[in-house]
Amino acid sequence: MRIVVALGGNALLERGQRPDSETQEANVRRAVEALAPLAADHELVLTHGNGPQVGVLALQSASDPRLTTPYPFDVLGAQTQGMIGYWLLQALQNRLPHRQVAAVINQTLVDAADPAFDEPTKFVGEVCSREQADALGAERGWRFAQDGADWRRVVGSPTPLEVVETESIRLLLSSGALVVCAGGGGVPVVRDERGQLHGVEAVVDKDMTSAVLAEALGADVLLMLTDVSAVMSGFGTPTQEPIRRATPASLAGGQFAAGSMGPKVEAASRFVARTGATAAIGALDDAVAIFEGRAGTLVTVS
Repeated sequence: MRIVVALGGNALLERGQRPDSETQEANVRRAVEALAPLAADHELVLTHGNGPQVGVLALQSASDPRLTTPYPFDVLGAQTQGMIGYWLLQALQNRLPHRQVAAVINQTLVDAADPAFDEPTKFVGEVCSREQADALGAERGWRFAQDGADWRRVVGSPTPLEVVETESIRLLLSSGALVVCAGGGGVPVVRDERGQLHGVEAVVDKDMTSAVLAEALGADVLLMLTDVSAVMSGFGTPTQEPIRRATPASLAGGQFAAGSMGPKVEAASRFVARTGATAAIGALDDAVAIFEGRAGTLVTVS
């Protein structure tokens, strides 16, 4: 089967962990161990988040006195694609030496008039206190929103229209390679009146990009792995409980956090409604069980 697996940024850097390279590489190896049974038996396209990582690079860039202006978010996104892609590439090669693995830097086309540019909802960076958020907001001009009990920076997240390098990914898959791509949702780009591509200051949601890519590639399954076991009804309340089976229609009326679970639910519903295939959401360590329908949240047409 052809499976698109979307790894959440928090699955690669857990809440509260210091963003050291060694810590993240250890998390990547754990992720690859969880995915190895799927990669061994199926065509696998692996996408990944970059929220914590791009936030670290943004802070470094903004604090570098040698720079006239900080690096823009499209450039930071490309940097994280290379960094995380390298870690995943090497871990997959070491774990599955008989398989060819390719890591691709991708651009994701968005609409320059997308209203999301003016309504930031996408979390980036590490969690902080309200006091730290207020201080950074005043110093950097950044915007913050509450993420659970903590606060995180938010940026615009326009809707992905297509992954520019889709045909290259298809060629790699047809050659038998495992493909790491669309990191952080891909580098956000717009096309001008001459057809030329240009980067824009935004972060594309990797789950929505993964759904667009999975549809274009004719994937059988879209698997979104994060740090929670399933989609929850009544999340954060005493009556919360996991949703084990769902359809796009049954999820349509639910209340899911805009910067975290909301995009996953929307991506799953979009993919299932448009293709009739299956999507699933759950914890990284349960990857095989989720694929087999024994854990997580399974989204199907009926």
